Order: sequence, then structure tokens, then C-alpha cells
Amino acid sequence: MSDIGGLCPLCAEEGGSLIWRGERVRVIRPQEAGFPAFYRVVWNAHVAEFSDLSPSDRAHCMEAVACVEAALREHLAPAKVNLAALGNMVPHLHWHVIARFEGDSHFPSPVWAAAQRDRNLAQEERQTARLPALEAALCQALAQRLR
Repeated sequence: MSDIGGLCPLCAEEGGSLIWRGERVRVIRPQEAGFPAFYRVVWNAHVAEFSDLSPSDRAHCMEAVACVEAALREHLAPAKVNLAALGNMVPHLHWHVIARFEGDSHFPSPVWAAAQRDRNLAQEERQTARLPALEAALCQALAQRLR
């Protein structure tokens, strides 16, 4: 934790449902209404920018992002997977990894834009039902690839 201590929410708490934790990185699923397959890869130590990491740590972080993306593609077959590292609201390094579907309320706009249509609750329920298998496979892949 940095000198900002308890002021950083990603230092003070997980930031969502913990899916997997390694020595350097963790994967969480925040509760983002309308987007059940929304994950974050969070660097455990407090750093603000990707360039704050060493080259090997950057590779480690991106391997975690790639694992989450691959699991989403394999288990949910989304139209697209969005990757973002904004950190404007929480200056703690984290990557958003979001499965996007043509029927989601914001598609093709970003999840942070205005909704294009009402939520498709049936589609969201089908995605949510597939998350346990996705997350089990994801944990196995992360444990194997991020030793």
C-alpha cells in the first residue's frame, strides 16, 4: 500500500467478488448492472500507471488480462471483449475485461456511455448461469500460467 493508505479503495478492499488471487495480481468480478461478465484484473500493490511496473511485471499483468479474455471468449462467445485501463476515479492499476454482446444495453458503445436500449434480462441471466464454469476454468488457467 502506498502513502495514500486507506484512501485507495483497491488497497483497502478486494473491489468486487474475488475470483482468483496471485502474489502480484487478482481477478475480481464487480457487480456492474447489465454486465454480468465484467471482470477486473487488479495489481495487488498500489501503483497508478502501467509504466510503473517493471517489464516482467507488465508481462505478468497482461498475461492475466489475456487469461480472462480467453476464458470469456471460450465460455461465452461474446461479440467482442473490451479492455480498458482508465483509473481516472481510482488511481490504482487495474484492467477492465468486459464481454460484450450485441443485445446488451450499450452495444456497440462503451459500457460507460449512454444506454442504446433496455437491458435484455434473459440474455443476462443466461450469461450469469455460465459464470461458475467460466470462473472455475479461469482459476485453473491463471494458476497454471501465473506461477
